[in-house]
Amino acid sequence: MYQALYRKYRPQIFDEVVGQKHITETLKNQVKTGRLSHAYIFIGTRGTGKTTCARILAKAVNCENPVDGNPCGKCAACRGIQEGSIMDVVELDAASNSGVDSVRALRDEAVFSPADVKKRVYIIDEVHNLSLAAFNALLKILEEPPKHLMFILATTELHKVPATILSRCQRHIFHRIDTPVIAGHLMNISQREGIQLLPQAAELIARLADGGVRDALSLLDQCSGSEIIDTEAVYSAMGLAGNRRIAEMLDKTLKHNSPEVLKEFSGMWMDGKDPATLLTELSNLLRDTLMMQVAPKGALELISGGYDTELLKSFSKRMTKDEIVCALTTIQNSMYGLKDAKNPKTAVELCLLSLCDNGMGDSVKELKARISRLEKQISQGVFVDREAVKSNYNESSFDAGEYEEPEYDVPPYDEPSYDEPPYEEAPYDSAPPEEFYSEPPQRQNEEPEDDIDYSAFHEEQPEDAFLERKDREQNSENNSAEKVRDEELWNTITRQASKLPMEIKMSIADPLKVRGYVEGDTLHIDVIPGFIHKRFEKPEMLERFAQMARELSGKEMRVKLGELKEDERSARSLDELKKYKEVRFI
Repeated sequence: MYQALYRKYRPQIFDEVVGQKHITETLKNQVKTGRLSHAYIFIGTRGTGKTTCARILAKAVNCENPVDGNPCGKCAACRGIQEGSIMDVVELDAASNSGVDSVRALRDEAVFSPADVKKRVYIIDEVHNLSLAAFNALLKILEEPPKHLMFILATTELHKVPATILSRCQRHIFHRIDTPVIAGHLMNISQREGIQLLPQAAELIARLADGGVRDALSLLDQCSGSEIIDTEAVYSAMGLAGNRRIAEMLDKTLKHNSPEVLKEFSGMWMDGKDPATLLTELSNLLRDTLMMQVAPKGALELISGGYDTELLKSFSKRMTKDEIVCALTTIQNSMYGLKDAKNPKTAVELCLLSLCDNGMGDSVKELKARISRLEKQISQGVFVDREAVKSNYNESSFDAGEYEEPEYDVPPYDEPSYDEPPYEEAPYDSAPPEEFYSEPPQRQNEEPEDDIDYSAFHEEQPEDAFLERKDREQNSENNSAEKVRDEELWNTITRQASKLPMEIKMSIADPLKVRGYVEGDTLHIDVIPGFIHKRFEKPEMLERFAQMARELSGKEMRVKLGELKEDERSARSLDELKKYKEVRFI
């Protein structure tokens, strides 16, 4: 009978465990020295060796002839534990035995001494699934365990285990295994099994396994139907051929070809593609593209492995980092709202249209994405996207060959002739006439200019003093009007506080907490120190005040935040009270 590879090649000693040397060496030393804990908890993702190490430890502590901390595998205890015939080593799945009754039964039988081996060992897998009452029932026996008892807990979600349980266990964290280590392990097993596995395919399977050896062996078992396992065979066996369609969709999205993108999605929809799965795969592609851009040297260990590295490099060159982050945010928001959408197809189509046209939104991330695209074009000397212009331009609406200069009906006119000068030129050495030197005749009854008394001139012209006084009054009125406008600006902002958050709206209504005034083109806002001041000093809140000031004043305004001191608050309160006639000051 055929046995799955992950079961056939499951490690039987600590030295066979792949990629967890920091844990296996510690456990071997504890077995050799006899300094064993009564409770262990193994933490890590799936397929990293938690249950395997728990079984090896159970055999090692009961082995009659341990070899350098490893179980011998030949004695009766090792063979009995391996075959499952020894009832003193119990493996319990907490996912299906999460109730308090199961833990109480375990606690009642744990007090009895082992019948066949030295220690009674309980391996509780996925211990985080136990209920709170079950954890409380387990806690008592963990506090005061018998000498013959050992607990080995395994979990993938440490945060769900109570701290009272963790404090009584020795913790060991299992890491995700590196891709080269898994690839080498796959090549070794393929040689034993006679499977022709290419190194590129082994590396691809290792990346798809996401750090788990069990998943990698399962994928290799799935691909073993091919005579030669190459990357194409892996893509075909894993069903990753659809990833190419996702890559084609992203390519058309970057070309802003909305009709083709919607057509591609419609084809996937008719083929039975789930909308949530489509967005997940598109998100994974963009995530791998981002990893390839921000960490090109270590990208092979960061990417998921579902896409070719050359394809990811080409996408990373065509998109800026802000564009990728903006696209990922758009997809994540769409995936979040997809659960409550009445029409998932329409929701995905809207998401794809937003990705094709990043100018549809006005969020900060979308604005940063457009700015980063413009900066990249300017740095490369590209100012016009010719392909976009060509695709959006309707050539049939204008034909340069049919254009003719229009004829205008203008009456004819005679052009002047400049062959001869229109005047008679005087000889060069001729002198001006005598009338040129004669003094102009004086008007009758006109006194000489030297006899005019300038001192009396301004006294006889009262209009100048009147105009000067009028200008001063006008300037004074303008200054006072401007001052009134400045004072009204803050009052108007306080009246329009309904657009602001509740805590801000309540604060600016109290002049003892917030005071605002205008100096030139600056709106000063003084706030009492503490919690309210922290609310006001947020950049987005200061920008909202600046925007309101610009809209109300009609000019460019900036906002400066200050602290309202104790003496200013008391003076302000008196000024406010003086406005009311009922208040009298003695």
